[in-house]
This record gives sequence, C-alpha cells and structure tokens, in this order.
Amino acid sequence: MHLHIIGICGTFMGSLALLARELGYRASGCDANTYPPMSTQLEECGIEVHDGYLAGHLDARPDLVLVGNTISRGNPVLERALEEGTPCMSGPQWLAQYVLRGKWALGVAGTHGKTSTSAMLAWILEYAGLRPGFLIGGVANNFPVSARLGETPFFVVEADEYDSAFSDKRSKFVHYAPRTTVLNNLEFDHADIFEDLAAIQRQFHHLLRVLPGNGRIVMPADEPGLEEVLAQGCWTPVQRIGMELPAKECKRLAADSGLFWNIRLLSEDGSEFTLEKHQANAEKPVVADVAWDQTGLHNVRNATAAIVAAEHAGVRAAIGAEALGHFRGVKRRLELRGVAGGVSVYDDFAHHPTAIATTLQGLAAKLDGEGRIIAVIEPRSNTMKAGVHQHTLAASVEKADQAVWFQPQDCGLDCAALAAATETPSRVFDSVEAIVSFLAEIAEPGDHVVIMSNGGFGGIHEKLLQKLNDARS
Repeated sequence: MHLHIIGICGTFMGSLALLARELGYRASGCDANTYPPMSTQLEECGIEVHDGYLAGHLDARPDLVLVGNTISRGNPVLERALEEGTPCMSGPQWLAQYVLRGKWALGVAGTHGKTSTSAMLAWILEYAGLRPGFLIGGVANNFPVSARLGETPFFVVEADEYDSAFSDKRSKFVHYAPRTTVLNNLEFDHADIFEDLAAIQRQFHHLLRVLPGNGRIVMPADEPGLEEVLAQGCWTPVQRIGMELPAKECKRLAADSGLFWNIRLLSEDGSEFTLEKHQANAEKPVVADVAWDQTGLHNVRNATAAIVAAEHAGVRAAIGAEALGHFRGVKRRLELRGVAGGVSVYDDFAHHPTAIATTLQGLAAKLDGEGRIIAVIEPRSNTMKAGVHQHTLAASVEKADQAVWFQPQDCGLDCAALAAATETPSRVFDSVEAIVSFLAEIAEPGDHVVIMSNGGFGGIHEKLLQKLNDARS
C-alpha cells in the first residue's frame, strides 16, 4: 500500500510516516515548511518528501491520503484527491484503526508537558524491558526515532486535544480510547479552534466517555479545570498526585480513594525528589527516589505522572524512578544547542505563558544565580499571534534577567505594550537579524540565552552561535 501524507513534516504526521514504513507501506508526503528535527528524521529514514502542495505530487496514485489538521479546502493536493476519489483519512483515525487496535494504549493529554511525559513514559517501559511502541510529538534523546510499532501490546501515544482534520473537528485523542490516560493539566489554548476553556473541557469529557472501565486516569490533585471535566461524568478509576502535602492529609486522601501519590522535593530545582505511594490501611507509604538530569517543577510533575502510568502497565514505581535517572530529555525542551564565547544557547518549545514561566523557573533554580538568563520569545502559535495571552505573558518572564520579544508582521499580540508591562527589562525587534545583533552585543560569558518558539524561528540558534563565535574570534 502507498500512503501519501499531506503536511508530513508536522511532528505527528511525520511520526505516522515512520509507523507506516515499519508496517511495510510505501510512505511519501508533502509539506510547505520543513525544519529539523522532523525533516532530518524523515530524510534519514528514506521517506520521500515533496516540497510544497502541488497537485502533481499525487501522480504516483497513492492508495490512501492522510490529511494533516493544518490542511484546509483549497489545498491543491487535497482537492485533487477529492476530485479523483482517492480515499482520504485523518491521521488520528488511521493511527487508531491500523496501529492501536488490540493494543494497550497509554495516552498522555493536557495543555502542557505531553511530549516530555510521553517520552518519559515510553522510556520507563523500555527500561523495564517491555519494548513498547510509541508516538511522541518530538524526538526523545533515549530513542533514535519519534515513533515505532514496538514488540509488545503496550503503545504510548501523545494524545493531543487539537482537531483531527478539515473534515473531523473532534480532538485527536478521542480516536485513541487509551486504557491508561494521563491528564497533565488544562488551560485555555488553541484559540483558533476553541472559543473558550469550556469548549476544551467538552472535548476532554468526550475523551472520558470512551475510556474503559478497567483503565486508569492519572492526574494532579490541584487542577480545578480537570476536576470540572470529571464532574461531568467519569467511568474510569482515577489516581491523583499531590505535591508537598502533609502526611496526615495524604493518609486522609488515600482513605477516601484507596490510593494517593505525593511528591516531596529534595532539591529546589527538581533534580531530586521522592515519590510517596499512600495506600488505604497502610501505616507507611511506599517510597521511590528520583535523581536525574532534568529540572523544573513541571518536569517533576511530568515524571511522577509517567511513573504512576507505568505502574498501571506493571512497572513498579521504584523501577520507574530508576529509569528516569537514565532519561536524557527531548529535543527542543531546554535543549542546549551550543556554547560560544562562554554564552550557552538553548532551544525550547515553550509557546504558552505557563510553559515559559515553568521552564525559566527550572533553569533559574538550577543556575542559582550563576549567570544571567536571557529569554527570547517568538509568538508563533495561533493563540499567541491572536493576542489571547496579551495580559498574562508579562509575568511569565519574571525569572529572566532580560526578555527579547519578536514582533512578526501578522501578529495581533502587541509586543511593545507587553514589553512596557514587563518588570524584567525587555526589548522588541521585528527581525531575526536584529535580535541576533542585539544578543551578540549584550551577552557575556556565563549568560544563558533561552530561545522559545514552536517553529524554526528563522534559524536563529545557528545564526546567534555563529555571531558569538565571530565576535570573539
């Protein structure tokens, strides 16, 4: 079978191409905007990628066309497929029908942390010898690819709430019906398709409605948005996770639900923590200690959710904690891209105020005052560009010593007003070149430049490293 994927360089659709190839299909695709790491991964795997959306890309007469959720009517490839009657399908539907059927799916949902938590969960299962399949919305450093079929029924899938395709406006995760489900958090995002938080909660409840009664939901104990979703109806057992709760409160919560998990930090930056498993009628909790290379309270929560989810698949919490000691992170999640002239340059995918704030908090705790943090932010997501976060972004860079905002032309976010409202010293630029020149001028040895964008950002990382090297050579 020949599968052609429209929008193949998105992390999700590109991962489907890898799975299709492993199934023995011929996989090809097209896209208008390619950048690493997915473009590199597809090239290395020998998957044919056409540039742009020319109708001629279908001259090879594929048996099935998968349509990415960014593709709309008027796209020349889609229009030709529809006119010629070539079968079309959304990516999530294909994944559910051809990969997940008969599997023990472990889905990771939530506004933030899906990719990191999915990578952690897949790695824990791998470390425990379960050889899982997975589809992760990024490239985990513990694995050579972002997706594989695996050798056992276990399959970890990043369960996104974004819509499925131009003809299917259900959230992707509704297709998956995972047996084990992580609900990390819930905030307003994706303003291009959701009117308000209630609209997102409705989709999350649609997810709950398809979860099996013998499954498990893993979620934090302090997320009111998720509790409101559960209040609409839930038919699957829930295990909750708290942070730094007193032992007496943990015991009470365990008595109410039969089981409760609690996090106790051993270091401020989150690089060491203890996970307690409080069980009803047990005098003392079962304890698992984590010591790892990751930082930030958001990653501590992600890790705990992964450990609890893995336990549902039969991996003891102590083994999960041990596995995370060997976890090497995910590309584009505070990934160090290089050091030039003593200045460290990072790439980070954060594109929501909460994600920006938690990432900077984790780095600041790790550095403990050693070197300045310079945050460079591109408002690239549809929600950011629409100006939805205009009044909440200023506080997100509180832990940075300097903020730099990129103001693209097609952006409803007023970066000048944002900079004026920010207590952290801020500058606004309308070109990548201007940002690079400014950073090369102010950056000093020991500084940490964190570049935050969910896109390629005009190759700013390489340009900055080159400029810093040239300035100091």
